[in-house]
Amino acid sequence: MPVKVLVVDDSAFFRQRASSILNADPRVTVVGTAENGKVAIEKAQQLKPDVITMDYEMPVLNGIAALTEIMRLCPTPVLMFSSLTYEGARITLEALDAGAVDYLPKSYDRMAQGSGGLDQVLVERVLTVARSRVGRAVGSTISPTKAAPTTTARSNSALQRPLTREAVKPSVRASSPPPKAGSLAKQCKLVIFGTSTGGPVAIQKILTRLPANFPLPILIVQHMPKTFTGAFAERLNQQCQIRVREASDGDLLEAGLALLAPGGEQMLVDARQGGRVRIMPGDERLNYKPSVDVTFGSAAKAYTNQVLGIVLTGMGADGRDGARMLKTSGSTIWSQNEQSCVIYGMPQAIAQANLTDHVVDLSDVSTHLLSVLGR
Repeated sequence: MPVKVLVVDDSAFFRQRASSILNADPRVTVVGTAENGKVAIEKAQQLKPDVITMDYEMPVLNGIAALTEIMRLCPTPVLMFSSLTYEGARITLEALDAGAVDYLPKSYDRMAQGSGGLDQVLVERVLTVARSRVGRAVGSTISPTKAAPTTTARSNSALQRPLTREAVKPSVRASSPPPKAGSLAKQCKLVIFGTSTGGPVAIQKILTRLPANFPLPILIVQHMPKTFTGAFAERLNQQCQIRVREASDGDLLEAGLALLAPGGEQMLVDARQGGRVRIMPGDERLNYKPSVDVTFGSAAKAYTNQVLGIVLTGMGADGRDGARMLKTSGSTIWSQNEQSCVIYGMPQAIAQANLTDHVVDLSDVSTHLLSVLGR
């Protein structure tokens, strides 16, 4: 059956254009539209869509308020539309925290031009969101099993609902036993997180549990546009005890400091002069800017067997090749388990390639990390 979509936007043009794009693909059908957040809540309950596309700026009730109420009443995978501005990034991060699965930049010009590339991106993103963990738990055509709604309005809903029985094999899904306490205390010199869809909430959940005196430098590679990474780093820095900032070329690797790769560029590791990051222009031949593979690969050369690479929720397989380089050099790789992922793509690629040393639930990452470092 086609994925059922509810399109929510106060612009009649945008509702019509998005509906036309989605209905043109046989895998998708638009079951309704809504011009404001209040109508969106009503139609979400009536139509039970598999995915909702949601604008933020709307009359009567804005997108964040509507999203929060939908996640409380009838949890549904939501794809937010966002402007590529600092304010748009801030709002999108709030939406992800409130339970949205993913986001897309909103461009009236590109929609009006009927860009085939944009059309395909919208369709594929909707299909991906429908298959997300929220989708498998509550989507009416994705799975017959309904998950109980959450009671906390601003809960991280995509990370809290149980899986349906259609989940993958337990050997792939389940966490492995906790690693030995202190096992990386002497060896590890750098921790690198790689993630994509679902990553902002996952990274927030991990870093907010780390103490200010965390003993190692941290690098974060999150697939995000340039205008988003600065806002994300600032948000994390306000929430965490450790320091967090967007990386700049030449930044020193320091204990208790997390550096976030800037969107549209690549972050490399240089072990000289006490350890630094190098920020390079994004190579158009690479699908991801920043790329987990690039950062992992450079770290494998710079720190050989002294890196802990952790691959979290996200679509695709970015990080697999870099993880193989880290493993070959003697470093350690962890991957997030299927049950706690929003999208089990990147960690699955690691697990299926037999590269992971430890499969870990998101809720346990910070605890296990502190344990292996002897904290």
